[in-house]
Amino acid sequence: MFNLDDLLSQQTSSKKPQVAEENQEEKLKDKLSEIRIKEKEEEASQQAYQAGVSYINLTGFPISPEAISLISSQDAMNYKVICFYRTERDAKIASYQAEDENLAKFREKIEGAFDLKTELFLVSENSFNLAYKLYSALPKITPSIKGVKITAEDIENFKSRIKTVKDLNQEIQKVNISELVSLVVASAISSRASDIHIEAEELNVKIRFRIDGVLIDAAEIDKKFWEKIISRIKLLSSLKINITDQPQDGRFTIDLVKDKVDVRVSCLPTAYGESVVMRLLRSSVAELSFENLGLRDSAFELLKKEVERPNGMIVTTGPTGSGKTTTLYAVLNKLNNPGTKIITLEDPVEYHLKGINQSQIDMTKGYTFAKGLRSILRQDPDVVMVGEIRDLETAEIAIQAALTGHLVISTLHTNDAAGAIPRFFALGVKPYLLTPAINAIIGQRLVRKICSKCKEEINLEPAVLERVKKILSELPQEEKKKINFPEDINQPWTPKFYQSKGCPECQGLGYFGRLGIYEIFTMNPAIEESISKGEISEYRIKELAQKQGMVTMVQDGLLKALDGITSVEEVFRVIE
Repeated sequence: MFNLDDLLSQQTSSKKPQVAEENQEEKLKDKLSEIRIKEKEEEASQQAYQAGVSYINLTGFPISPEAISLISSQDAMNYKVICFYRTERDAKIASYQAEDENLAKFREKIEGAFDLKTELFLVSENSFNLAYKLYSALPKITPSIKGVKITAEDIENFKSRIKTVKDLNQEIQKVNISELVSLVVASAISSRASDIHIEAEELNVKIRFRIDGVLIDAAEIDKKFWEKIISRIKLLSSLKINITDQPQDGRFTIDLVKDKVDVRVSCLPTAYGESVVMRLLRSSVAELSFENLGLRDSAFELLKKEVERPNGMIVTTGPTGSGKTTTLYAVLNKLNNPGTKIITLEDPVEYHLKGINQSQIDMTKGYTFAKGLRSILRQDPDVVMVGEIRDLETAEIAIQAALTGHLVISTLHTNDAAGAIPRFFALGVKPYLLTPAINAIIGQRLVRKICSKCKEEINLEPAVLERVKKILSELPQEEKKKINFPEDINQPWTPKFYQSKGCPECQGLGYFGRLGIYEIFTMNPAIEESISKGEISEYRIKELAQKQGMVTMVQDGLLKALDGITSVEEVFRVIE
């Protein structure tokens, strides 16, 4: 084989006119380039033969936008792979690093995400680079719909096929990966689930639904499908499918006929893969009215009075999942009118409310609750909602806002209403600032409602009934009269309580839906005097609040059990 560089050197040294010599040199360079490209293609072809894969030259090959867009330009460059042909079920991809292990894993993810088979071809690096230039010609179009396409008809169809959550396990074995994710999400919506948990275990993949606050096993899937399932979910929620060792958060939206469901997705690395939790946020929840919170007469009137005050602070307390945000949204819905400027500061914004300015904090950019609250107060608001008071700086700014003409509503993580006072002081808040700022403090939990279709009257065990009587004996006198509670606790009392045995309507769970149980107290001279003396224990504050007439959460729950709304067992499960 002749040496191309020597040939070029000999030709360019020949004595010819200058212009002709330059033209000849350019032609020879072009010829050399063609020969070298041909040699590279021959090398690639030989490598493909030795590796046992197909070879292709993509120079001049017609690649459609639908094919090349299967793989993002970033992933194409990272994995040195490009899709040059695609049908509904198949795709042909090409790489000049066909034996790369990372490429093999990426190929599996693509197959799972798009539910298709791929065939790998070997190309030369030059051929790949020419094809990669086609990305610059792709139109920059953002898809109008992103996520799972589930219609109201789909929901009804799944309801007819899945009578209970456990029926999902049978149906899930009959569908492909693309339909599997849609089936799981639609089944969760029809089951009124608030969260979907998909967890990779050693031998299988477990799917669980959180329905009315309780996790229910829904289905198990063979572990071999895990990669395809997680890839599909990440694709829907705009997450990076090639990242498996770091937490990721994303979301997608499902538009139903009368509702919209935002699905917030969280992926967390675990020992056997990843744990995925999808929270279903229904827009209808944000429309809950203040009147439908489930407050009893006296508590409703008390809170209504405090909400209508032009300034001060209303704080709702409870653990995660106790409905605090829903209560705040119901208060905002009551206050929302054209003459009131309302701004919220949340982490994150879960529901979007019309007519209200909602701001989301971002810790990565230094946008904290304290910093955001300072900015909000320069926006001339009438009502401010702070998603959570976590530190002294946020607490002090919120209190100053409440003392200077703003109505501030917020949440605090404590076990009950009385615990909010020592919690504020633990943060470093001064007593002389807190007591005039507080309008009301709410403690709350969520209890499941008995299914009305299968509920039946029951007799409580003697020990349980005595426990109920002891708790209700501490009610304010006017509340005891309403339930005909005996003046002497030792006198006989035969109340009616209910329980449900489970039916198709409640999917055999015995409960359908949830409501809040509450305790509410306001500042009074006795509590203020106790605080000024340094008596800030939770027990002391609760004792004074009950003397003021506060109905505790457990008492409120038992009163609702007497009304046949929930069960004694459920109240004790949640609060005692």
